[in-house]
Amino acid sequence: MDRQRLMKLTLTAMVAAICAVGAVIKIPTPFITTAALDSAPAFLSVVFLSPVLAGVAGVIGHFISALTTGFPFGPLHIIIAVEMFIVVWIFGVMHKKGMHFWKWPVALILNGVVAPLPFYFIISPAFYWTSLTSLPLATLINLVIVAVVMPILSKVFVRKEGRVH
Repeated sequence: MDRQRLMKLTLTAMVAAICAVGAVIKIPTPFITTAALDSAPAFLSVVFLSPVLAGVAGVIGHFISALTTGFPFGPLHIIIAVEMFIVVWIFGVMHKKGMHFWKWPVALILNGVVAPLPFYFIISPAFYWTSLTSLPLATLINLVIVAVVMPILSKVFVRKEGRVH
C-alpha cells in the first residue's frame, strides 16, 4: 500500500474515532434518541478526505451513536447509515466543487427533513412528523460546529498537487 493511501485510511479511521466520541455526546431531544454530535466530524472531514471516505466515517459514527442507545430502531439503522453516507457524500462533493453556500442548506434539508422520509412509510406518518421536531435541530447543531471549525481546519490542511501536507 502506498504512503498516500495509507495516510487517507489512517485519517478516515481517526475521523471515525472522533465520530465515536461525538456519538456519546447526545443532543437532548424529546423523541429521537440517537441524536448526537456524531456527524459533525464526518462533515468536517470533507476538508481533507474524499467525499466517499468522509461518508464512510459518517456511517461508522452513526452506528456507534445507535449502539450507545441500544439500537432503538433495530435493523432500520442500516437505512439511516446509508442515508448518512449519502448526505455526507453530497456535502463533500459540493464542498470540493466550491459550492460553499449551498452545501449548508442542502445538508440541513437532506439530513433533517428528507432522511427520515422512508420512516413515514416504514413506521408511521406520526413518527416522521415527530422526528421533524428534533432531527433538523440536531442536524443544525452539528452543522454549526462544522461551520465554526471548518475555516480553521481548512487553513491547517494546505493542498498542493492533490496531497495533504
